[in-house]
Amino acid sequence: MTHDGAIEAHLDHLWMQRGLSRATLAGYRRDLEGLARWLQRDLATASEVDLQEYLASRLAERRSPRSVARFLSAARGFYRHALDAGSIQVDPTANLSRPLLGRPLPESLTEDEVERLLAAPKSDDPLGEPAGFRDRTMLETLYATGLRVSELVSLTLTSLNLRRGTVQVVGKGGKERLVPMGETAMDWVESYTRTARPAILKSRASPALFVSNRARAMTRQTFWHIVKRYAASAGIEREISPHTLRHAFATHLVNHGADLRAVQLMLGHADLSTTQIYTHVARDRLKSLHAEHHPRG
Repeated sequence: MTHDGAIEAHLDHLWMQRGLSRATLAGYRRDLEGLARWLQRDLATASEVDLQEYLASRLAERRSPRSVARFLSAARGFYRHALDAGSIQVDPTANLSRPLLGRPLPESLTEDEVERLLAAPKSDDPLGEPAGFRDRTMLETLYATGLRVSELVSLTLTSLNLRRGTVQVVGKGGKERLVPMGETAMDWVESYTRTARPAILKSRASPALFVSNRARAMTRQTFWHIVKRYAASAGIEREISPHTLRHAFATHLVNHGADLRAVQLMLGHADLSTTQIYTHVARDRLKSLHAEHHPRG
């Protein structure tokens, strides 16, 4: 059956079984035809990865969450009908989540605030101020990679591949991923492991990358207090946490045109619908810039 024939058969089924309005059916038709044009092959051959990538392309075009939710509803109905009819063996929408409509935007930092926060630790002398140098390196790494704080403090020396500029992370559910660090963070980590880290350890051994004065891995709670202290000294008055830097990482990437699918992979989100919140953060920032700078804003 052709694209058009399969779509029309499904829409006829919906009209007879559920009595959907003509407007709803027309919206579903547009969504399914859009997917068919993007795939450039039979809709029945689409995989879950295909649908994830298509969702990423729609979100990158700044489609609204409701538009994406309608597409998912149309796709789910189409593929469940195809599964019942025996046209496909696996439903590619089975593990796709709906966008979280109305979800509050995450608290983030401006790029200027991030620069002030990064500059707050005393880090000019890695040997004279090893703790400050460690803290600056942790902040640089967190902002460069978007890691969860639990992932950051769990890093070991063997997690690093400075030659390739990546760090291997064990995220939620024990899932591993490789995250690029960027040259600035790499320089800080390389210098820290060569100078400040040995100064903190004082001939003691530890597999942890970021160590405390007790030669143990830095804890989440301790790093949370460190971030709060540096935020205060940087003149950042609102409440922030290590997770705020993760949000800043993602927000600033999207603001500068990063592909949402790539951001999803770096953050370790299982589903693209979790990452899509950053498109709204970016859109809100564009609105505020327009209101501030446009003569008719």
